[in-house]
Amino acid sequence: MIDPTGLLALVGWPGGTPQLDLGWPVARYLVFVPVMLAVVWWAAVRAGERFWTMTAGVVLAALVAQAAACFAMTGDLALAAWAGGFITAKAVPSALIVAAVVRFAGGPRDIRLHERGSVWPGAIAFGAVAPLLAGAWWTGAAYAPLIPSPRPDDGLVLMLVAMALLVGSAWLGLRWMRRRVPGFLGTWLGALVAGGLFGLVQAVIGLVVDDGFRGDLWPLLAAYIHVADGLAFGACTGWIVAVVALIADRLRAQAQARRTATDAAAGPPEASVTAAPETPETVTPEPASPAKVAAGAGIALAVIAAAALTASLLTPAPATANAGATAAGRAETSATEFLRVANGRIADGDDNQVLLRGVNVNQLVDFYQARAEVPVTRPLTEADFADMATYGFNVVRLNLSWSALEPEQGELDAEYLMKVKQAVGWAKAHGIRTVLDMHQDGWSNAPTAEGTECRLGTDPMWGYDGAPEWATHFDGAPRCSFTGRDISPAGDRAFEHFYFDTDGVQQAFVRTWGELAGEFADEPAVAGFDLLNEPGFGETAPVTTSLKLGEFSDAAIDAIREAGAPQIVFVEPSILWSGLGIDSGPSLGFTDDPNVVFSPHLYAESITMDRSLGIPTIVSTERQFKLAQRVADEHGMPMWSGEYGYWGDMDSRVERLERYAAEEDRRMQGSAYWVWKQACGDPQNGIGEFGNALVPEDCATGEDAPRPEQLLGILSRAYPQAAPGTLTSLTAGVAGDDGERMSLTGVVDEPTCGLVVWVPGEAEPAIADSTGLTRVEVEEQPGGWRVTACADGEYALATAG
Repeated sequence: MIDPTGLLALVGWPGGTPQLDLGWPVARYLVFVPVMLAVVWWAAVRAGERFWTMTAGVVLAALVAQAAACFAMTGDLALAAWAGGFITAKAVPSALIVAAVVRFAGGPRDIRLHERGSVWPGAIAFGAVAPLLAGAWWTGAAYAPLIPSPRPDDGLVLMLVAMALLVGSAWLGLRWMRRRVPGFLGTWLGALVAGGLFGLVQAVIGLVVDDGFRGDLWPLLAAYIHVADGLAFGACTGWIVAVVALIADRLRAQAQARRTATDAAAGPPEASVTAAPETPETVTPEPASPAKVAAGAGIALAVIAAAALTASLLTPAPATANAGATAAGRAETSATEFLRVANGRIADGDDNQVLLRGVNVNQLVDFYQARAEVPVTRPLTEADFADMATYGFNVVRLNLSWSALEPEQGELDAEYLMKVKQAVGWAKAHGIRTVLDMHQDGWSNAPTAEGTECRLGTDPMWGYDGAPEWATHFDGAPRCSFTGRDISPAGDRAFEHFYFDTDGVQQAFVRTWGELAGEFADEPAVAGFDLLNEPGFGETAPVTTSLKLGEFSDAAIDAIREAGAPQIVFVEPSILWSGLGIDSGPSLGFTDDPNVVFSPHLYAESITMDRSLGIPTIVSTERQFKLAQRVADEHGMPMWSGEYGYWGDMDSRVERLERYAAEEDRRMQGSAYWVWKQACGDPQNGIGEFGNALVPEDCATGEDAPRPEQLLGILSRAYPQAAPGTLTSLTAGVAGDDGERMSLTGVVDEPTCGLVVWVPGEAEPAIADSTGLTRVEVEEQPGGWRVTACADGEYALATAG
């Protein structure tokens, strides 16, 4: 009732027509609701007399219901179990409310303590099954290298430490909960609590090994992820602990009964001591029959055997190593001019490391137009690329629109395709490579329909850009925004249809990528293909943002390779990365293609949710690089940021861009700034006095407005466009007139002449250091200078301006 989007409540209705025949839209109602209510009822009957035990019971209900609904949607048990944790932020407040109602409106209480029974067997089982059932738990940006997790691929030492911590946490959880809630449920709740305790321990360790509070709130967000993962693990494996604990209880009771019978047969002792009466509030469970013990033992053995046999299925395969790998059935690079992934970095055909630095170009995007008299884009001409080259940019991320490329299903628009080819040719003529980006914002350029009444808390919205009308399925859900363009019931529903391939929408997009890539299969000036800009999360994250996004990416990569295109494929996480600084997908091992780059957008301290909500920074400018690289390393891929920038007023932009540039240099990475030109009618800009870009527009005249020279000075700083072998360090001047100063080091196995350095400025740069280099030459270029050299072994170069 209070949720305007269907995303905030445990179960919401975002609006639109129910699609019963599809399955996924109703899984949350036909699966989630019954499971949730059943477990809540069970918890109320068995644990409802205490506030905190009832709270744990409702959290368990929500996590198990989420896992069940995700399993019904995907059939993937490992993903579904891990996905249960994603509801933690909604489960905990809901649990507190329900527990309060049960506690204060539930009538008289009869609180009793129960015999605790066996603890160690269940605790040991909790730690023992963790490596076997790791699945997707304990992966992602929150897990710094030294945080212990029971994943076998994290190393034996950390795995054993984590298992010991799990056993200890379970010992505490079971001792506490089994005294308060008897039987199977009490043990399961004890495992849930144990998982949360384990997550807290990981969070404390992370506070130490992951830089702590360094200008942001990341440790708090990481702690939430640790606890959510732990709770999900406890919720989805706690039944195993319960089975083991109950079997141990019954075996112990049977042994006690045998001892009692033996003592009785032996007769009374010479002196007897009367046993103390049982404490009134303690209830001792009755011993189980031998048949029940045998049955329970059989179940336990079956569970353990099943866990061992399915471990390989429940643990995702490690990402394919990119170094020198060639996957069967994939296209191989056949021309030395093409860029490729090699040894964990972007390289050219001569194995020189390449830094791609440049800008986004949105002048071919099919934007929504709010006012007919205000253009939404500015003309794209060869002069744009000549201008970019004067700043040392060697790449453009060319934003394309599916709606313009394929307005009618099954046929690429020849005129639009010619514009794309023309842009690629212009860029090539000026030494600039192109990344073809299939752009979307809010799914499509459809605005709020006339007559729509938006729910309280949401607002009518403009359209933006993306899919053609024939690929858009809103099902009548309102096109109303909540906190921004990327959260609207209509847009979420359209993305859900895309991920689950309703009416073949996703297959059509995959075919389109194959056709587009085929048009450029022989063009080395195309650096690569960016599959989908900031994919939406639909209605069922992380099923969509992890599993389904990975499945789409893999299918699109296959289509591109089948078309004979050898270029790099850039794969993005969902829009959540741009909004939070982290995300959950795509799933590990989603592709075996070795020529793929992980490409999140590094918008920390910019358009992230903390900035829009006015709260302290969650992920800082510096930390975002570490988190992105951590996930890229998990995938076995290099990292390249396809977008960044857009920082408030000019003072903020300069200060934050200087910090961004310094960190980018330190990590020897590339990126594409948002954005080169932006028209006054661009819906992302709003209709104001000036367009917001590196080349802004004066909205009154339609001409160029004064450029932000401070920003351009930082962006055009000196950097190696290509470096022999592998770079080992890089620093550059980023403030004032210091952009000509640069220092780099690298190492190469064999002598080669691949060093190419851009240096801005009118005056010829002085070479302050040249170690391990020969044939150092300085050549003037429009806007700056080009320094080239040959390297042998370890080498260094420094320019002094």
